[in-house]
Amino acid sequence: MTDTAGTEEETVKEGASQGEVFFYHLTRSPLEVALPMLLDRSLQAGWRVCVRGPNAARLNWLDERLWLHPEDGFLPHGQTGGPQDAQQPILLTSNSDNPNDAQALMAIDGAEISEGDMRGHTRVFVVFDGNDPDAVAHARTQWMAVKSAGVTAKYWSQESGRWEMKASTAPEDA
Repeated sequence: MTDTAGTEEETVKEGASQGEVFFYHLTRSPLEVALPMLLDRSLQAGWRVCVRGPNAARLNWLDERLWLHPEDGFLPHGQTGGPQDAQQPILLTSNSDNPNDAQALMAIDGAEISEGDMRGHTRVFVVFDGNDPDAVAHARTQWMAVKSAGVTAKYWSQESGRWEMKASTAPEDA
């Protein structure tokens, strides 16, 4: 698979307009492969990141993987509830707050995003498993909520083996 998500000009760029929500439909890479790449690109853009998951067990699992991979690098991160939350470049949480003042929010495994999240972050990433029909259905519901909120939404798919933007809406399309 060609890794172009980080080289697509629209994927992560410093100074992007407020209120963009990017949907990443995982069909060829599991979360533990795709997420580190998205996190790295966000850090390169100078953003702090909050990764929101549905529960502590899943975040513990993700925390372990982020300490082990990527093998050729390091993604500085922590789990919410520690004394250094505000300083974490990447913070894993199941809460809806933003203790590290993140510019980017990555919602995984169906974690909810609010209109406040959409407007309060430079970029929101909704990362979902394309091989799970329930995850796809939930992402469609989230897409409609983003569109209804009048926020720009972009849908990225990796079905061709590389990341390609397949759909987008602008606020006036809502």
